[in-house]
Amino acid sequence: MTRQRIGFIGTGIMGAPMARNLLRAGYPLTVHSRTRSRAQALLDEGAHWADTPRDLAHANDIIITCVTDTPDVQAVLLGPAGVIQAAREELICIDMSTISPSETRKIGEILAGQGITLLDAPVSGGQIGAIEAKLSIMMGGPAEVVAQVRPIMETLGRTVTHCGPLGFGQTTKLANQVMVIHTIMSVAEGLAFAERAGLDLETTLKVTTAGAAGSHSLKVLGPKVVAGDLKPAFMVDLQQKDLRLVLEHAEQIGQPLPGAALVKQLFAVLQAQGRGRDGTHALIDVLRQLAGRNP
Repeated sequence: MTRQRIGFIGTGIMGAPMARNLLRAGYPLTVHSRTRSRAQALLDEGAHWADTPRDLAHANDIIITCVTDTPDVQAVLLGPAGVIQAAREELICIDMSTISPSETRKIGEILAGQGITLLDAPVSGGQIGAIEAKLSIMMGGPAEVVAQVRPIMETLGRTVTHCGPLGFGQTTKLANQVMVIHTIMSVAEGLAFAERAGLDLETTLKVTTAGAAGSHSLKVLGPKVVAGDLKPAFMVDLQQKDLRLVLEHAEQIGQPLPGAALVKQLFAVLQAQGRGRDGTHALIDVLRQLAGRNP
């Protein structure tokens, strides 16, 4: 069976393992990133290199982007060396970054004017989910195009859900992030309380994980907190970017989110201390500091 040729832009913490899964599934793969060295392992495994997003688009049927923020997506898709410069009918772009829903729609309108279809497909599941192809993928765009690329998405994720028109994938991801940061807050507060009260944290974690307080965050991040391991499953800086997007969109639609705003301020403490690259579970150190303890 002839597989569609895929171009992948962004080979960072999430993008590299996602691109690798496509390569291992047999898709002809061309990659581009701002720094070629970050893509070298993929090139060694058989991927091809493109010097620019435009070059990538010339040679492929499907373009997937997985970059950091809205301006990055705008640059690789709409910039002077962007995908739009190689526009042709039936070219499909799938943006798997987490960016602004309203800007996603604007980008989609511009690309559509050149015959390119944009789908938004942000993901949840973190680096481990990307490595193990167990991501939850939230897609927005025309149903028939989503159906067309579903086999590709199923190579990357365990759950692929069409959430509605373009921008709805991003909006669903932002709702997901609101819920995620509250579970991280609950883990940090609960363990800070237990620690301050003199409880054994391993025992506390065992009991609470098995009970009504159990959550993915508690199961995955709780042991890291107990072990003092603050290496990121997801970095504070990236979570702050997502919370900025959440609060911007919440203001646009008139939905107060006091809890999300509070957690964003608490994460800002870590950033002010130069700890933006710590994992989000480092939030417990802010709570320790509020109690007058050094982390």
